[in-house]
Amino acid sequence: MSDQLAWGILGTGWIAGLQTSDLIEHGFKVEAVGSRTSDSATKFAAEYGIPIAHGSYEELVADPNVDVIYVATPHPFHEEHALLALNAGKHVLLEKAFTMNAAQAGAVVARAAELKLVVLEAMWTRYLPHMVRIRELVQSGALGTVRSVMADHNQNISMGPLHRINNPLLGGGALLDLGIYPVSFAYDILGTPTSVIAVATKTVTDVDRQTSMILSYGEGAQALLQTTLDLNGPNRAVIVGSEGRIEIDEMWYFPTTFTRFDGEGAVVEEFDGTTTGRGMQFQATELERLAAAGELANDILPPSESVQIMCTLDEIRRQIGLVYPMLDEN
Repeated sequence: MSDQLAWGILGTGWIAGLQTSDLIEHGFKVEAVGSRTSDSATKFAAEYGIPIAHGSYEELVADPNVDVIYVATPHPFHEEHALLALNAGKHVLLEKAFTMNAAQAGAVVARAAELKLVVLEAMWTRYLPHMVRIRELVQSGALGTVRSVMADHNQNISMGPLHRINNPLLGGGALLDLGIYPVSFAYDILGTPTSVIAVATKTVTDVDRQTSMILSYGEGAQALLQTTLDLNGPNRAVIVGSEGRIEIDEMWYFPTTFTRFDGEGAVVEEFDGTTTGRGMQFQATELERLAAAGELANDILPPSESVQIMCTLDEIRRQIGLVYPMLDEN
């Protein structure tokens, strides 16, 4: 494939390894990796068979052999690293949460549009086979009028006060790491909410340990969402409409299965959305499609919606008193 884009991986942490594995397994061209140190980049390159290892992010984005940068650093650095890549003329696949707040998200999106480059939020769940089918059903009216969306994302990943998930200096807390999934899911099905109610409990480091959210929409629709960072949960999701419902199995945000019921509760469809790899290859395929077509946005998750999602997360943070020292939001 002579027109195949060459990928550069910015960051060498856990999520970078997952995306890189899916890229390589599914035939994408991973050309280079960049880290803050040469040692980290070299180790990552050796592990995944990447040809070039750069000892700085600046060297990576300046690499003329790289067309697109996957930004996999912690979200307090997303704005900086996305702009670094965009200003070097590279398309960007930007991990979620997209940025730390809506102001940063707007800056990234505006710069990408100015440079006519693709910036795509790496909300990989949106592109999974079962979610593609669910959108088809919702948009076709198979469920009637959607009245309720319920989803949770609960994981027992708390590793003490020094772990990133508990560190406010690294954007810690359940909301931006885990809660982003059900919030984005609600946007996918119901769109932008008209109002938000949120409550939370905090960790000893003053980030949210558990957050519950109600998003309200016109004509009475609601999304009931919940996230926790130190407990395992069912991690299932349900969409309820006037003519039926969809129950998505554990873990609803991974490649999985769902069952559709009619208004009387009878099963009318069982869908198996399992796939090869983790499923992160689909978002990369979409970025390459956009770049090849000269398009800057799609209907699945346009950059403008990523900004709106950050607006909702900002409001949730305001209501639960989740404050990040690096942000000037007063």
